[in-house]
Amino acid sequence: MEKLLGKGIYKHRFLYILLLPTVLYYLLFQYFPMYGILLAFKEFHIKAGILQSPWVGLANFGELVKQSDFWQAFNNTIIISLGRIVIEFPAAIILALLINEVMKEKLKKFYQTVYTFPHFISWVIISGIMLNFLGESGVLNQIISALGFEKHTFLTDPGLFRPIVFLSNMWKEVGWSAIIYLAAIAGINPELYEAAYVDGASRFQQLKAITWPSIRGTAA
Repeated sequence: MEKLLGKGIYKHRFLYILLLPTVLYYLLFQYFPMYGILLAFKEFHIKAGILQSPWVGLANFGELVKQSDFWQAFNNTIIISLGRIVIEFPAAIILALLINEVMKEKLKKFYQTVYTFPHFISWVIISGIMLNFLGESGVLNQIISALGFEKHTFLTDPGLFRPIVFLSNMWKEVGWSAIIYLAAIAGINPELYEAAYVDGASRFQQLKAITWPSIRGTAA
């Protein structure tokens, strides 16, 4: 049995070599960092290290739940996660449908590039941009002050925290997410649109009857 297994591995050795970088990636960056999860169940002592530190079971979680801000942080996490699904998920589909309706191919590629570019910007840079626009001395407050109104601290306003999180993440990622749906749209048989055009269907009717049903499986 072992000889057969060895022969099989040797026979397909080049396939395993091609697979090796992916396996190493997941081992180094996905599974090996999970070693740190042990800290949640131990009373960590820096001299003893992670393995030699004493186990405390779920005591750390008990202390966490007792914190006064725990449930507020927990609720914020749930609300923000659900809000991102409800708000950001449809935004990528809508953007893909809108870009697809642009008739000129060069203009379509331009819009796709503009909306995809923020994905490659670091969150550190984006936070600096937001500070320059929404900070106390930011562009928006300078405009408000020039118009004779009182400045507003947008970034420290609790009521604006979630909208800023949703909008900033949408601006950064919606273009990148739309690529999936644009690829699905590109796979639609153009003869369907030609037949719909001959039958007198408008662009909106084509979108409703052809484009959306064709990518609905990708969205789901």
